[in-house]
Amino acid sequence: MAENVLLRMEGICKSFPGVKALDNAQLSVRAGTVHALMGENGAGKSTLIRAILGQREYEGKITFHSADGKQTRLRIGYVPQSPAFDPADPISVLDLFTCCIAKRPAFLRPGKALREKVLECLSRVHGESLIDKRVGTLSGGELQRVLLALALEPMPNMLILDEPLSGVDVEGMELLMDMLDEIRKTYDLSILMTTHDFSLLERYADRVVLLR
Repeated sequence: MAENVLLRMEGICKSFPGVKALDNAQLSVRAGTVHALMGENGAGKSTLIRAILGQREYEGKITFHSADGKQTRLRIGYVPQSPAFDPADPISVLDLFTCCIAKRPAFLRPGKALREKVLECLSRVHGESLIDKRVGTLSGGELQRVLLALALEPMPNMLILDEPLSGVDVEGMELLMDMLDEIRKTYDLSILMTTHDFSLLERYADRVVLLR
C-alpha cells in the first residue's frame, strides 16, 4: 500500500448463484498511474468495476483517498464498453452532449454558449471535428473519443474504462492510448482500464492486474 493511494480495495468478495465472481480481491491504485485489469471473460472484471462505481453490492471494503491520505469522496469518470447506436438515428454528438451536460431538452436548438462548451470538451480528446457527426456513424475510435470527452466533464479524479480498445483497429489503439497518456499527464488522473490486449501494456501501463 504505497503512499498517495487514491483507491484501496480490501477483501472484496462477490458471489452469484453457482459462481463466486470475486474472492478476496485486493487492489490499490496510486494517484496519476495507469492500471490495466485483465482476465478471461467471466473472471470478474466488470463486477469489480461496478463495485467501485457503487453499482454492485459486495463484501469487503473500498475506500477513496485524497492526496494527504484522508478518506474522501472522489469524482469518477466512466466509459462503458462499446454502447450500440443505430446508424439511422439522427442524434448528433452535439445532441448527445446536450442530453448529458445541459439543463435544456436536446430537441431545442443548442445556443452558442453550449456549442462552445461542447467544443471545449471535445478539444480534450482532439475531437472538435466530430461535433456535428451522427453518433451512429462514428468509427470505433471516434466513438471512444466522444465517450471519453463525456467522462471528462466535469473533470474527474479517476477515470475507469471498460474495454476501451474493443472495436478499435490497431492504429486506432495506439492513437487512443497516446491520448489517454496525454490526458493522464495533463490532468493528473488515475486510470483503471480493462483490456484483453497485451501488445500495448508494456508501453502504457504502470501496473497490470490479473483476475483469475
